[in-house]
Amino acid sequence: MGNPRIRPFAEADLPGAAAALVEVHATDGCPVEGVADPEAWLRSESVSASWVAEADDQVVGHVAVMSPNGEDAVALWARQSGEAPEDVAVLGRLFVIKNARRRALGEELTRTATAYAQARGLRLVLDVMTKDTAAIRLYERLGWRRIGETTHHYGDGRQTGALCYAAPPS
Repeated sequence: MGNPRIRPFAEADLPGAAAALVEVHATDGCPVEGVADPEAWLRSESVSASWVAEADDQVVGHVAVMSPNGEDAVALWARQSGEAPEDVAVLGRLFVIKNARRRALGEELTRTATAYAQARGLRLVLDVMTKDTAAIRLYERLGWRRIGETTHHYGDGRQTGALCYAAPPS
């Protein structure tokens, strides 16, 4: 695989990003949402900005900054910090295909989204399922602070434990 690069998402990336999402779900069982209609999920109206990791003209990863939509992490952070919910955004839709891992792409995508939010005066928060230990290690290594626990609801009444994190201050 050639040298990957991170760049802003373009509409032409949609089919490749959707395919990568489906591939990651098949490999890891996550994300748990979006697989039924990945293109719609990736272009949700909640997405404020997104980026892809690209290698050899193929989308191998993705991340988005999302406007809040009732996430527990947003409420937890607002309560703990005193910040207004409109000053908070959500890091989401982060995935990297298996063949592109161990190249720090998840870290680069996360740093790119974090810099975008910080430049706009927004604090990023997220929730991550407790089973996703590699993602938890990534966020903690990057200085994200655990702010609580929640239950992640998805699909037809399914749920799993999740941890909530807030990005480090700028």
